[in-house]
Amino acid sequence: MAAVILCLFIVMATVQVARPQLLWRLNRPLQKPFVKDYDATEPSPAGYTMQRAVGAAVLIAAVAMLVVELG
Repeated sequence: MAAVILCLFIVMATVQVARPQLLWRLNRPLQKPFVKDYDATEPSPAGYTMQRAVGAAVLIAAVAMLVVELG
């Protein structure tokens, strides 16, 4: 079961590193009751860079944990 969860983390982190805008677009409908202006809340280019950096760190950690789990 832990391997399945780690694989989901790996997929999400890969998407966050490759296309953080895609996750942002998927999150927009969830913000509807709380946010009046979607464009005002979208991250800046520096924010997307930070999301990529965090995604890369999570990806490395999840792959390492998966190797330990399966090894």
